[in-house]
Amino acid sequence: MKIGTIRTGTGTAPVVVGEHDVTVIESFDDVGALLASGPGWRDLADNAGGPTIPLAELEPSQWAPVIPRPGKIICVGLNYRNHILEMGRELPAYPTLFTKYPETLIGPFDPIQWSSHSTDLDWEAELAVVIGWDAAIAGYTIMNDVTLRDFQYHTTQWLPGKNFAGTTPLGPYLTTAFTHGRISTTVNGELMQDSSTSDLVFSPAELVAYISRFLPLAPGDVIATGTPGGVGHARKPPVYLRPGDVVQTEIHGLGSLRNVVGS
Repeated sequence: MKIGTIRTGTGTAPVVVGEHDVTVIESFDDVGALLASGPGWRDLADNAGGPTIPLAELEPSQWAPVIPRPGKIICVGLNYRNHILEMGRELPAYPTLFTKYPETLIGPFDPIQWSSHSTDLDWEAELAVVIGWDAAIAGYTIMNDVTLRDFQYHTTQWLPGKNFAGTTPLGPYLTTAFTHGRISTTVNGELMQDSSTSDLVFSPAELVAYISRFLPLAPGDVIATGTPGGVGHARKPPVYLRPGDVVQTEIHGLGSLRNVVGS
């Protein structure tokens, strides 16, 4: 099953995504609200009886972040073996965690906000885990953890570079079943990242278990599981995004994000 959040004339609504159309799940504002409704959220999605809209009639701008306002966005740094090696580090014994805030999120096809405060805008394709009822994994989606590298390395704490508003696409929808797939990023059609989610050091289940030891996870919370090698900052010389660049991040089986860097 695939469920997404679309923008409507009066707000947003969750939809079941089919091959040719989407069906609105009535009485909820978004996928996060659906997940928070109780353990029967999947039955509600299975029996969605709202209006049906052909996919061809939906504009890209109508797709909102699949979870527009997560209570928590927990990100994992250095969780792909190839990325850890390219950054010159050793494999970690425990996950490296940091947080993002909902203000960073944009839709899967929205423009990435450009900041005049930095020129070091970088891409990070990531498998994102969405939490359901009783801290179970509800499904999986894609995040581009866009990072402003100079702000990230102002100190040893990464928070500033990870939290510029309007920079982080999330979507296009939540897929309830996923094992592993190819994960990639292209910039203006050039392949930059190309790996598999099987290269993760800590699996989604291991991350949920570790985080749950110190922090209760709630429906709609998002865990971004880290990025593979091929980020712009690690290239020699470094390569960064510029206004007008087109960034596409894809995970086979989960869809793709396509975003233009704004001016």
